[in-house]
Amino acid sequence: MKSTMGMILTGGKNDRLKELAELRSSTAVPIGGKYRVIDFVLSNMVNSGITNIGVLTQYSFRSLMDHLGSGKEWDLDRRNDGLFIFPPYLAGEHSGWYQGSADAMYHNITFLKRSFEEYIVVAQGNCVYKMLFDDMLNYHIDKKADITIAYRDMSDFPVEELSYMGIMKMDDNGRVVDFKEKHNHPESTICSMGIYILRRELLIDLLEECNSLGKYDFVKDVIISKLNTLQIYGYRFNGYWRNLNTINAYYRINMEMLNPEIRHQLFEENGKVYTKVKDEPPAKYNEEAEVSNSIIADGCIVEGTVSNSVLFRGVTIKKNAVVNGCIIMQGSVIDEDVKIENLIIDKNVYISKGINLKGMPNFPIMIEKNAKI
Repeated sequence: MKSTMGMILTGGKNDRLKELAELRSSTAVPIGGKYRVIDFVLSNMVNSGITNIGVLTQYSFRSLMDHLGSGKEWDLDRRNDGLFIFPPYLAGEHSGWYQGSADAMYHNITFLKRSFEEYIVVAQGNCVYKMLFDDMLNYHIDKKADITIAYRDMSDFPVEELSYMGIMKMDDNGRVVDFKEKHNHPESTICSMGIYILRRELLIDLLEECNSLGKYDFVKDVIISKLNTLQIYGYRFNGYWRNLNTINAYYRINMEMLNPEIRHQLFEENGKVYTKVKDEPPAKYNEEAEVSNSIIADGCIVEGTVSNSVLFRGVTIKKNAVVNGCIIMQGSVIDEDVKIENLIIDKNVYISKGINLKGMPNFPIMIEKNAKI
């Protein structure tokens, strides 16, 4: 896909992620033991041969920029092309936050105009999936489409969370005939994945038109408004895909990663998932440790019992502690005789000796960063 460039949208603040996204972009939320959410879409682009990639940052982007750095881990620290990070404009007449996804791309339209690729993949950065974009591009070309949107049947997704997604309807030929964004009463389970392929020059024209009309949102003001005038097609994806849009979704994604079949799809098929490298020693288990069906990252020290859980780098589980169904982020310490179940624990949390906390799988307890309990 040397004729294709990439654009990753990171979006604004998501209050439904609560403390997880209070001080970080939703795309920079830690996931799966050692990754950040943006690693998946960025790795998908790199594995598809896309080497010219722009990341449009918005809310609390410091941790995201620190994570991405020069793009070295994704082989994007290049003399030509590579990784480009675009924070909001801080100078000029229209300085401040981007007002929407189309506005974000328009304010960086120079990046698009200076690029030479024929096609562009525009994708949301807050989704977990493994996908090579080659087949989608071939479908786009075969259909002679103006815009192609990836979609998935989300019948395996909680119905109450479908209202946070875009619901699509296609005719028999695959052309999109209806698109409702974040509708309170979704009429089907056919959902947009937030992945779009179109010609780079067409995107430039659409963004300039959108800006001239005082419009800001790519989905509402470009996609939906052009359903009858552009050839917009849907491309079906059948693999694992999840959108990180609520705290429950975050918990569920991590728990689903414990499924060997899903883990194989995400981390073994169609290339690696790359992330920022940190030199940590291997995890250490003492004689009393009991671990089952869990992801244990480098640098962890386990002396207690851990089951059905995800432990990030440098987590310490002390003697006689019992951890079940928990997500514990980097540097946290679970002291002796603690019993915890169905918790999401952010970075550098300390849970004192003898504490007993229990959440529910559909209502996990969230403990914020640096807390001491």
